[in-house]
Amino acid sequence: MEVSHSGEGARLLQERGGAFGCMLAGAVAGHHGRLPNPDRLRQRIAAAERLDLPDWLFFEMPPPPERLLNCGPDRARLSFRAQFLVRFLYGCLTDADDRETAAWESAALGLPDAPPRPTALASAMRDDLNRHVAGLAADGPVNALRAQVLAHVRGMAAERPGLFTLTVPTGGGKTLASLGFALDHAAAHGMTRLVHVAPFTSIVEQTAAVFRRVLGEDAVLEHHSAFDLGGEDESEREQRRVAGASWDSPVVVTTAVQFFESLFAARKKRCRKLPALARAVIVVDEAQTMPRGFLRPCLAALTELAEGYGATVVLCTATQPALTVEAGFRAPEALKGARELAPDPPMLHAALKRVRVRDLGPQSDEELAARLRTARQALLIVDNRMQARRLFDAVTLTEGAVHLSTLMTAAHRRQVLAIVRERLKARQPVRLVSTSLVEAGVDVDFPLVMRAAAGIDSLAQAAGRCNREGRMEALGELLVFQSDHPAPPVVEDYAAKGRAVLERFLDDPLSPAAVSEYFRTLWHAWGDDALDSAEVGETAKVRGILRAIEKAGLACPFEDIERAFRLIGDEQKAVIVRDGDYGVSQALLDELQWSSPGTAARALQSFTVNVPFRLWRDLWAAGVLAWWQGDRFGEQFALLEAPSLYHERAGLAVEGLGDIGTMLA
Repeated sequence: MEVSHSGEGARLLQERGGAFGCMLAGAVAGHHGRLPNPDRLRQRIAAAERLDLPDWLFFEMPPPPERLLNCGPDRARLSFRAQFLVRFLYGCLTDADDRETAAWESAALGLPDAPPRPTALASAMRDDLNRHVAGLAADGPVNALRAQVLAHVRGMAAERPGLFTLTVPTGGGKTLASLGFALDHAAAHGMTRLVHVAPFTSIVEQTAAVFRRVLGEDAVLEHHSAFDLGGEDESEREQRRVAGASWDSPVVVTTAVQFFESLFAARKKRCRKLPALARAVIVVDEAQTMPRGFLRPCLAALTELAEGYGATVVLCTATQPALTVEAGFRAPEALKGARELAPDPPMLHAALKRVRVRDLGPQSDEELAARLRTARQALLIVDNRMQARRLFDAVTLTEGAVHLSTLMTAAHRRQVLAIVRERLKARQPVRLVSTSLVEAGVDVDFPLVMRAAAGIDSLAQAAGRCNREGRMEALGELLVFQSDHPAPPVVEDYAAKGRAVLERFLDDPLSPAAVSEYFRTLWHAWGDDALDSAEVGETAKVRGILRAIEKAGLACPFEDIERAFRLIGDEQKAVIVRDGDYGVSQALLDELQWSSPGTAARALQSFTVNVPFRLWRDLWAAGVLAWWQGDRFGEQFALLEAPSLYHERAGLAVEGLGDIGTMLA
């Protein structure tokens, strides 16, 4: 029998728990759903019965933590720390409640227990890493330098927990170095787990694969929307579900969306993983990609994790985004006292320099296509998907011409990259036209890369696809050009700042000094307000997550904050491609028709193309989309019913469907 208890518990806390009890009342009221806004909490409490506790039940509220009492008159600091603490305690409550319920249900159904999985970092994992490192080849200057980086970073593990940076050029061994530091640092300070945060699913998958090779399958939890839990029995699936929900695993590899949105969430589903971050080593990979409009709240949360919850935070990147006080970042949330783990980043950059950057100036599509045809092995990167398709069409008859775009399914892109790597290794002609997705941790090694003008961090990522392993006798070439196709305003802004740095640092525009100058220029031009720009609330809107939290005081509008803190908006919609070499087969659709929505979504991920809503609407109006299993899943899975619209070499064709505008990769 269902017994009403959440509102009653919240009322008890509010009436008898003092100020701290009032803070936590929302956690009890929402422990089956979400942390409520203050007005909804008041309604819940008003509708709840007053509890008369039995004589044997002793009720005493502990005092607020010292971290709250030490804020003094600083309202902004108190408000931020208070809402952060409420989310953490709410996460503890919901996780415990879910585990107890699951245990009771399993016992009632007589389900067997799954074999225990590791839940915390163990000393044996350091032995696994040492064995792996011992088996690595130390031949050549690049591998020797990677070994030097790893040894130095591991030597820093005894440093006290807190804030760190790890600045290593692309190809310098950042992934393994971050793992070595995490394992040794955790052993030195009794820390529980490694949480590795990456901006893109492709990097998450690659990083998780590296960690599994070193530590074994069971030690690593890969947590993102595309991860498939198939092939496990019921008890294993339940164990994996709990681990994914609560990040109860020694090593968690997840996306920036999962990580940062959880830090400002209200829903039970997101908040229950927060306690796993206490006393964890948190590596933010490709730190320069942290979302600009949410940068200040992200930094505030990382600082709070380090100062208040015993975590260590490492900003890991080849292009450190100058977010520390020491680097000149002026926002109040600038990281203080961050220590560099790498041995002398300028020296590493000079030693690993494998690319010369040259500015071509303005280039038409015809000129770019001509350059591509004359180069035996070359990569051409633009920011506009339609331009990428037109450039590919211009060279499609040239030997080795291939295309890469997010208008292609993930299965298609994987096949293209396999072909590219095979042709590069065999020294055969290969001319790849791609959007910027190729910069998202894709491991390819071209002698020549041409890149549309962009920010210095994007140029550095492009350079990481050129002479990556340092096998060329001379330097590889990165040719930067100004396209005659307009880019979105934010990309144009990055490109303008990047051009200024190119002009000032002609000899080496990718040097650490140039990168720092670029980011300082960017932050100064944008100003603090642009780095916390979300609008919070539905009627009386407040601009900025931090400002909304400060204004609310101890009555945080948790639901409003969650709605506002969305790193990926609703501008994109999914199209599922069917049939052919890169679409979902009818056999798989038949197999999935009785599965859960989550299982179906994971299985269909490899056959999905995300498009702007305006294009999705045009496709629907053209009658080429239909809801798959709409009576069971509702309007969730839109199947492309016109196979002719998906090109076997270039992906989704959108010509003739109206003005679709500029679309980024």
